[in-house]
Amino acid sequence: MKIGSKIRGPRLGTKLTLLGVALLVLPYFSYLQLVEMERLLVQGQSHAQLLTAEGISTLFNGREDLFRDLPVNPKDYESLRAHPIESPVRLDGTLAEWGEVETRVQRFGGEEGALVDGGFDLVLGERAGDLYVHMRIRDDRAVFRDPRYLSLDNADHVRLSFIRPNGEEGRAAITLQEPGVTTTYWMQPDWRFAETGAPETQIKGYVTASGGPADGGYQLEFRMPLALLGSRRYLGLSFVDVDDPESREIRVITQTLPTAGKEGFNLVVYRSPEVLQLIEGLGYSGARIQVIDAQHRVRADTGSYRAEAAPDTQADWTLRVREWFHDIRLWIEGIAGTAEDPSADPVRSDALAEEAIAAALAGEPITARRLVEEDVEIIVAAHPIVSKDTTVLGAVVVEQDIDHILTFQREALEEVMVVAVSCLLAVFLAMAAFSGRLAWRIRTLRREAARAIDRYGRLRKQSLESERSAGDEIGDLSRSISTMLTRLHQHNTFLEKMPRTLRHEINNPLNVLSTSLESLADRVEEGDEKYLKSARRGVLRIGSIVQNLADAANLEESLVADDFEVVDIGRLLGDYVANLRLSQQGHAILFRGVPHPVYARVADYRIEQMLDKIVDNAIDFHHANSPIKVQLDTERDFLRITVANRGPTLPDTGEASLFESMVSHRGPHSRMHFGLGLYVVRAIAEYHGGTVRALNLVDGTGVAIMVELPLATEAPAPIRADDRDRLAPPA
Repeated sequence: MKIGSKIRGPRLGTKLTLLGVALLVLPYFSYLQLVEMERLLVQGQSHAQLLTAEGISTLFNGREDLFRDLPVNPKDYESLRAHPIESPVRLDGTLAEWGEVETRVQRFGGEEGALVDGGFDLVLGERAGDLYVHMRIRDDRAVFRDPRYLSLDNADHVRLSFIRPNGEEGRAAITLQEPGVTTTYWMQPDWRFAETGAPETQIKGYVTASGGPADGGYQLEFRMPLALLGSRRYLGLSFVDVDDPESREIRVITQTLPTAGKEGFNLVVYRSPEVLQLIEGLGYSGARIQVIDAQHRVRADTGSYRAEAAPDTQADWTLRVREWFHDIRLWIEGIAGTAEDPSADPVRSDALAEEAIAAALAGEPITARRLVEEDVEIIVAAHPIVSKDTTVLGAVVVEQDIDHILTFQREALEEVMVVAVSCLLAVFLAMAAFSGRLAWRIRTLRREAARAIDRYGRLRKQSLESERSAGDEIGDLSRSISTMLTRLHQHNTFLEKMPRTLRHEINNPLNVLSTSLESLADRVEEGDEKYLKSARRGVLRIGSIVQNLADAANLEESLVADDFEVVDIGRLLGDYVANLRLSQQGHAILFRGVPHPVYARVADYRIEQMLDKIVDNAIDFHHANSPIKVQLDTERDFLRITVANRGPTLPDTGEASLFESMVSHRGPHSRMHFGLGLYVVRAIAEYHGGTVRALNLVDGTGVAIMVELPLATEAPAPIRADDRDRLAPPA
């Protein structure tokens, strides 16, 4: 497409490419269909999970006894949270088997920074009916128990305070000695002496030194049956720090017991065994089920929202392809705008789950979709649990990922993309090949058609060879152009023969007329001779015109028969100007050449004929008493002949048509002229492989005509002595 011209529109290849790009709408609509299918599948799974939550909630409806074994108002207590431990635990003083529970640390006796002397970090876990406790204790000076003393409060030890199932207060002390198995005793109310001398075997533990010299202290790990705590689960932990091995006085007691205004014990929150047994007996797999009471406490938690991943056996290139498709999917989502829908975009926050639980505890079943991990989306379905009087006791929460839906969508999208890319690639290749072939055929036809006529309108060939046998529209176009060229050639042949025919037909009457005028010359009276002379001049002019037309028509044919030879153009121009000065004595003609020979392969008399036409034109248009300059210059591989005169300048649009046949820029009062002179100049120059152009002088006072001809590649051979003698004129 050309800017600023009347030609508008892209090329054929561009149009076909745009048509191929339009096919991209097909995979786009396929993607929208997949998005709608995903929405329906997610909606179906949400409904199924809500039905599951509703079915589980019916097991707990009216079971107030399962939700009343904790205080009615847990805000009066400070909680020690025990988290479920997945794998078996070996008591060795470390958290190696605790899994992710080891990160659930509660600190006592220290701020966000390091522990103070006597402080400890506490981690609680629950597994198989046992409460597991791990304490990392900071103690700058360890004082172990001395077996010689019956009192247990004169060395470092840990105290346990709890309420037994019968409502009585329980007290136990875990003594700290050299690293190894610990010993536990039931204690009297004053915490000085043991109730009996026998150790308690239900509470087992192991103590080691702390992690490094800078830490100092102990790492204590022990377990106790949850049955010791009863259903209320009141528990308090304390570390008694003794630093002076001589006085053995208690320096400080760091405890988990609540601050002022709270009850006297901590509340250990963990899963209810009865509730857990009920939901585990249902045998659900591939989903996480939680039972939450009205105080937002998790009473039971089983299963996982994510199924165990199968081993990845895909090749590296397959994974790279999947990553590529994932990027394409994100790109398509950005174009389609599906990722911008706030109702469909999962929110990576626990706030959405809390809102769903709050809605269920308010009595409203609800489902939500959220992002819990990187690329892990789950559906949360919550249904309320009600008592006999329709009071909400809690809620059942069912969480399940939608990985299978996303996997289905991803695989379907991959198939659509593979098919779409393959089809588009095939279509593009086919259209590129077709458009390339079509454009090549059209360009070939255009070039041949352009070469059929030269820039001056002369016909070079009568028919086209390209696409003549093609059966499509391009073949029809080629044959139509060939027919047009044939007819044009016939017409041009007629026009070329017409000057010779006219010369023959006109010369006969002119000869008769000339003879008659000669016969009348003796009979004309003296006063009428002027009329006879005028008639003779008219006859001569008609004959000259006819001869010029014939010469122009026969010029190209006569040029073909000319013989070329290497000539010194500088010498040729010098001789020509010298003769011209003799014949044109009324005009000043200047010549400037070059100091060295300038050789060109030419027909010398044709160069003189060309110069005659140029000089005649300069004489006709030059100002009186102004010189006509003839100049010869040489460039790298061509020579330039310039003829300049002072006189009228060329019009702005005259230079392009100046060298065409039958074109003249003379004034209306000039003598008759058919504009054939400069046409002859152009024909001779082009036949010699050169060019001609006319331009106004820089100062705007005249016109210069420049002829450029190629230089000869070799100098003329020297004339031998015998040839010189043979060519010498006779004496």
